[in-house]
Amino acid sequence: MQLETAQTILAAALKTARQADFKPLAVAVLDARGAIRALATEDGTSIKRAEVAIGKAHGAVAMGMGSRELSRRPAHFLAAVTHAVGGFLVPVPGGVLVRNQAGELIGAVGVSGETSDNDERAAISGIEAAGFTADGG
Repeated sequence: MQLETAQTILAAALKTARQADFKPLAVAVLDARGAIRALATEDGTSIKRAEVAIGKAHGAVAMGMGSRELSRRPAHFLAAVTHAVGGFLVPVPGGVLVRNQAGELIGAVGVSGETSDNDERAAISGIEAAGFTADGG
């Protein structure tokens, strides 16, 4: 994922959050390797929101499924996978895969700071604003 694309996703996610009067958010945009391409925390976010956002996105990339789908997995599976990925897995909605027009995985977005459903809503809006397909499942 290009830096410009990541920045577009991040800006659109935050714009959606401000328009909906969400609590302050942290947004992380990762590429398909799990490398951070863009990261921002709004004024007023709690100190570890960025790590949670990264964990949502990283878990999605690592497992090839959105964090909403990961949240449906059994606890023993999640514990094992969390250990395997070095703790960077937060299995609650808000981690959404980014797919190009061919359906190929190009990255993931993680959002934290609001309810999990609203976090996911902000991530999806950012992805779609950049012209890509959001895959939360």
